[in-house]
Amino acid sequence: MENNNIIHLCFSLSLSLYRSSDGVCAAGTVVVSRLKMGEMEEVDVDHITTDIPAQKELFVQKKNTEKLSSKEVFKNPVCKVYRFQTVDGKWMLVREQMEECTLSFSIPRQLLSLYIQEDMKRIQELRELGELSPHWDNLRKEVMTRYGGIISSYQDTLAELDKITGPSFKPSCCKAQKSLEFIPVNLHTQRMRVTCPRKADAFYDIVTVGAPAAHFQGFKCGGLQRLLSRYEAEKKSTAYQCIYYSPEHTAKAQEVLSTMSHLHPLIASLADQLLQAAQEHSSPGLKDALKNLSDKTEQFAHTLKDELVKSALLALHAARPGYVSKNQNVSSNPGSGQNQSPCQQDSIPHHKEYDEEEWDRVWASVAKSLNCVIAMVDKLQEEDNSKQELNPEQQLADVITSHNPGDWREQLCPLVTRLKECVTEVVERAKRAMTFVLLQEAACSIPQGLLLQQRRDVVFSQALAALSCGFIMRLYAGMEDKGFLRQLHLVGLVAQFESLLSTYSEEIGMLEDMEIGISDLNRVVFRITEAKTDDLNHVTVEVPLPRLVFQSLPEEIKEGKPVRVFPVLFNVGINEQQTIAERFGDISLQERINQKNFEILEAYYKSLSEKVPLECLPCFQTQTDLKELLETLGQNVVTKKKKNVEILWLAGTICRRLNGIRFTSCKSAKDRTSMSVTLEQCALLRDEHQLSKDYFIRALDCMRSRLTQGDVGQLDDPEAGTVAENKPASRHFYPIALLLVSSHLLVVWLILSLVFLLAKYQ
Repeated sequence: MENNNIIHLCFSLSLSLYRSSDGVCAAGTVVVSRLKMGEMEEVDVDHITTDIPAQKELFVQKKNTEKLSSKEVFKNPVCKVYRFQTVDGKWMLVREQMEECTLSFSIPRQLLSLYIQEDMKRIQELRELGELSPHWDNLRKEVMTRYGGIISSYQDTLAELDKITGPSFKPSCCKAQKSLEFIPVNLHTQRMRVTCPRKADAFYDIVTVGAPAAHFQGFKCGGLQRLLSRYEAEKKSTAYQCIYYSPEHTAKAQEVLSTMSHLHPLIASLADQLLQAAQEHSSPGLKDALKNLSDKTEQFAHTLKDELVKSALLALHAARPGYVSKNQNVSSNPGSGQNQSPCQQDSIPHHKEYDEEEWDRVWASVAKSLNCVIAMVDKLQEEDNSKQELNPEQQLADVITSHNPGDWREQLCPLVTRLKECVTEVVERAKRAMTFVLLQEAACSIPQGLLLQQRRDVVFSQALAALSCGFIMRLYAGMEDKGFLRQLHLVGLVAQFESLLSTYSEEIGMLEDMEIGISDLNRVVFRITEAKTDDLNHVTVEVPLPRLVFQSLPEEIKEGKPVRVFPVLFNVGINEQQTIAERFGDISLQERINQKNFEILEAYYKSLSEKVPLECLPCFQTQTDLKELLETLGQNVVTKKKKNVEILWLAGTICRRLNGIRFTSCKSAKDRTSMSVTLEQCALLRDEHQLSKDYFIRALDCMRSRLTQGDVGQLDDPEAGTVAENKPASRHFYPIALLLVSSHLLVVWLILSLVFLLAKYQ
């Protein structure tokens, strides 16, 4: 990055984590504090805290916070400078700079730490289920053993990552290395800065990264998209030893657990605030505290008043030792002719033998206790108001004959204590019930389900590291753009992932992994302040700023309004394997991905056009209307055309016009990625900065050359050696023909290469 006009930013990434297959159950929070943009300073780990229920936090803090710069997030720059002629005979200066991102390793490390903590918590919750019948107890032990295996595996991976020093990226030669499977492949930032006579300086950013995929686990049976679909179908048909709960039910159970973990301590704290206001004899304070307590208790009630909670409580009761149902008595009758396993269920059970009204009675006690508290507060306030209406002599007499002001607390304390006890009892029952539901999911899915969850953890870790890198880079670049800041809080940012994977062989599995990983980023929101949110269904990335910078932000952002991210993925395979796929294989996966993500992008544009004046968007020399570009993209998405790279061109153009974040990926973020990035950069020079047509091919050759004059022998190959060695040279400099332009050129290039090799060996 350029060091001119540095904006002083102090970043803190707080990542709330979710481990379920549908991404609802909260696992914890990663906080990377005070990441500085510019000169590099030493980073020390100060402490780890897990005091807040369901909000475990890992802090990485800096001891020296005087100077803010970019070198701690983006480091080891590789620069090239060119001079090209414009159409009017003048010269432009182009500076191309690539850097590593330290988040490649720091975020996965902390994710692993929190995943370990979460699985340990799950084991403890399973223990707290209490005594179970032999069948269910054996299932519980098996699930706990599996979780123990995951913990051990993640601890080993974390220990290996802690040993790594040196460059902050994983080269493609290590993509299938188990200890590095959580690390994104070749994550780099690429910035092209252009200085020309007739236009202000401009810069264009791209994040390049290998496709987020589980390379170590392989793709023999496909990727996440296919594996998850097959898993859900098989789980229902083979769930003979446990109760089958649909994905919607398990998602609800995870949501209930997360909400309880958040609201239970909050209600207890608000109850204490109510007693404190009573102690101070503060009528306004009492009123405010009661309102907050009532609101949170009602939210608590809304969460737990669900049929799933009652049904799960009944199922748990049936799993206790000594329970015998009437249905079992009937089925065991020799004359019944039935031999169905007592454990086999294909829907949520309803056990009539158990008192189904018990949960309602327990729950009603919470409402009754709250009503008693409200009635007492009303009584105290009425008495206080009546005293204020008395004349001074009467007030003096009442003061002499009345109790102390502390009587307010004495009268409220038993009622508030009863409310807290009722809430605690409800939480304990509901927690055991929801844990039992999740036990069924884990038991039915052993071992495939847990393996799939590990695969999803790996892919999400890679995708999240890339997204966080792109967001920080984009925020840093747009801090002085008022239109961009307005767009942030009103609509959010689009993050466009360009993929060049083929739909053939193992790259199909990579694309299926990538599709799920990018889709999981829908749960990510950014908050440019200290986030205090009740919404537990998102990954929250906090970005606190220094006071002077923070004061310049829009009020909505300063108040903590979350910034949404809209990830979209467009894929067009362009290598020789895609040629085979288009002629003899199946490209329906690519077509479905492009169609689905076009709809997301179109919906984002509609929302943006309704809330933000289009004048706030960046200006480009090409004046094609955004709506027209979207219509053209929609037509190309449904058009049956081989290697339709127009989809990628249009999606990339729309993303830049929308102030979005651009990502380019292939298998390893090398050859195909470099071809795409350099071609895009030269097209930008031509369209936006009047690059002479005579210089287009020359500029392309310069950017694709491996080394510039004077660099020979000075830079190492970034793909050689291990992660702990070798500084990265630009992997965008590969002298291959313009394969993106036409599939015919690709075929010609392959034939000539084969002829050359045959001649060489003859």
